[in-house]
Amino acid sequence: MSQPRYILGISAYYHDSAAALLADGEVLAAAQEERFSRKKHDSHFPVGAIRYCLEESGVKLTELSNVVFYDKPLVKFERLLETYLSYAPKGIRSFLAAMPVWLKEKLYLRTTLKRELMSLADCSEKELPKLLFAEHHQSHAASAFFFSPFEKAAVLCLDGVGEWATTSVWRGDGDTLTPLWEIDFPHSLGLLYSAFTYYTGFRVNSGEYKLMGLAPYGEPKYVDLILDKLLDLKDDGTFRLDMQHFNYCTGLTMTNEKFDAVFGGPPRKPETAISQKEMDIAASIQKVTEEVVLRLARTVQKETGEENLCLAGGVALNCVANGRIQREGPFKNIWVQPAAGDAGGALGAAAIAWHDYHDGKRQVNGKDRMAGSYLGPRFKDDEIRRQLDAFNASYQRLDDDQLFDQLAGYLEDEKVIGWFRGRMEFGPRALGGRSIIGDPRSAKMQSVMNLKIKYRESFRPFAPSVLAERVSDYFEQDQPSPYMLIVAPVKESLRIPMSDEQKSLFGIEKLNIKRSELPAITHVDYSARIQTVHADTNPGYHALLSAFERRTGCGVLVNTSFNVRGEPIVCTPEDAYRCFMRTEMDYLVVENFVLAKPDQPHWEKDESWREEFELD
Repeated sequence: MSQPRYILGISAYYHDSAAALLADGEVLAAAQEERFSRKKHDSHFPVGAIRYCLEESGVKLTELSNVVFYDKPLVKFERLLETYLSYAPKGIRSFLAAMPVWLKEKLYLRTTLKRELMSLADCSEKELPKLLFAEHHQSHAASAFFFSPFEKAAVLCLDGVGEWATTSVWRGDGDTLTPLWEIDFPHSLGLLYSAFTYYTGFRVNSGEYKLMGLAPYGEPKYVDLILDKLLDLKDDGTFRLDMQHFNYCTGLTMTNEKFDAVFGGPPRKPETAISQKEMDIAASIQKVTEEVVLRLARTVQKETGEENLCLAGGVALNCVANGRIQREGPFKNIWVQPAAGDAGGALGAAAIAWHDYHDGKRQVNGKDRMAGSYLGPRFKDDEIRRQLDAFNASYQRLDDDQLFDQLAGYLEDEKVIGWFRGRMEFGPRALGGRSIIGDPRSAKMQSVMNLKIKYRESFRPFAPSVLAERVSDYFEQDQPSPYMLIVAPVKESLRIPMSDEQKSLFGIEKLNIKRSELPAITHVDYSARIQTVHADTNPGYHALLSAFERRTGCGVLVNTSFNVRGEPIVCTPEDAYRCFMRTEMDYLVVENFVLAKPDQPHWEKDESWREEFELD
C-alpha cells in the first residue's frame, strides 16, 4: 500500500494564522496559532500550529508533498499600489506605514516562508517540499465546498478583502471548483461591517460579533440613511460603496469626518458607555447586511440552479444572516465552513493542491468532512496528571458513568463548569471541547458568566448546546447546526411574553427580563445561536447533555468559550487550570479528572494577568 500524500496548508501574516494537514485530501489536523502563542488573532508564522499538525500525524515536514500558502502576496501588493496611486496624494501616511512591512517581509514571502520552514525542520532548502500559492478567495471557497457534505453546490464567499475580491461566487462539482464572478475592492460588505464596528467603538477584525450581539437591543433607524449615503445596493445584491465616507483606502482608520457627519458625531471611544445610538446603528447595519446577503443568495441560486449553498469568508460568521438564508431560502440546504475566516484558508489552500495540483479525488457520503471541527490537540491521562501536579492541584479521576451523573448534579445546582475534553476545536467557536458550561434555566447564569467568569460586556448573549435529537423541541429549527453558525428563534411555547411596561423598555434594560424558560440563552429578541450536539462527533459532551436531561428534563446547556475576555480559547490542561483559578468557575473537568475550586491550593490573587491579554 502506497504512502498517503501529505499536504500542509498555511495562513499567516494578516490575522488568525493557522495550519492544516491533509492526507490524501482528508483532514488530519488543523489549529490556529493563537492557541499555542496565547496571543489572540496571532498573525505570525504559525510555528506552533505546524509543529502540532506534524506531531499529530507523525510526519516530518520534509516528507510532505507540498506546503501551500493561502493567498498570493504579489497580487495583493499590486492592489495596494494601485489603490494608493488612484487616491494619491491622499493616503501618504498610510502608504508610509505599510511599506516597511511589505518591503521587509510580505513582498518576499516565498523567501520568508522557506526560511521559517527550514528553521522549523532544521533542514536545507533542497529538502523542503515544493511551495505553492493559492488565491485568497479560492482558498475560502475550497474550505467551504471540498469539506461540505454536497456533491454539487453553489459557493458564496464574503469577507473584507483578499487580493482583489471581496465577494466571490463559485460552482463546486465533485472534485472541481469553478469561479463564476466577483466584486472587487474597495467595495466590500466585510469592510462596510468593519467600518461600523470601528464607529461603534469595537476592535476591527474581532469586534464584529459584538456588533451583531448588540443589534437586537436597537431599532434599525439608520437603514435608509445607510442605503442613501453609503451603499448603492442593486436588486441582485451587488453593491458599490460611496468611498468618500470611508478612510480605509487612504488612512489609518475605517471611517472619516464625512461618515461622522452622516451619523451625527465621532466614533464611540472604546470601553466607554454604550448608548442607544450605538444599539440602533448596530441594528441598522445588521439589517442591511442581511438584506445584501439574502439578495446575493437569491441571485446565486437563480444563476446556478443549485439546491445547495456553501458559505465562507468572515461575513459567513454572521450567524443571524445565515439563519435567515436557511429559513427563507431559496436554497434547500446550506453549509458554512466552521473556520470561515482566514484560519480556514489554510485548509482550503491544502485542498486546492490536492484536487488541482495532484488531481486527487473527493469522497462524498452525505456527511461533512470536518469531524465536528475537533481537529486540534487532545491530552492523555499521564500528560494531564503531569500538568496538574505542577500546580499541586487537587483532583479525582472518575469513570464516565459516575462523571456525567455527578456533573449533571453540579449543573442542576447552578454551578459553572470549565469543560475540557477531546480534541480542541478549529475555528472561533467552542463546541464542547474547550467550553464553560452552565444551566440555561437559571435566571442569574448570564450575568454570572459575563461579569464574574468571562469579565466581558454585560450585553453579550450566550449560546445553547442542545441534543441534536431535541433541537426542534426548543427552537424554530429542524436541521443540524453543529458549528454554532445559525441563529434561530426560541420556540414560541417556551417564550414568556413581555408586559406593556416591559415592552416600553429600551436597550440593555431589556436584558434583566426573563424572556423564556431558558433565560440564560435567550437573546432580547427571543433568538439563540444554536449548537446541535451529535453523539458521533462528540460522544462525551453528548453523554453529559443526556445525563443533564435525565436529571432535569432539559436537553440544553449554556456553552461559552473556555477563556476570559481577550484570551485565546485554552489549549492545554495548564491553560485551563490557570483560567479556572483566575475566575469564579466552580469546577474544572479535564477529560475524566474533576477539580473543585474549594479543594485547590491557595492561588495568589493577582489582577495583573488581565494586562496579559489585550482587550478584544
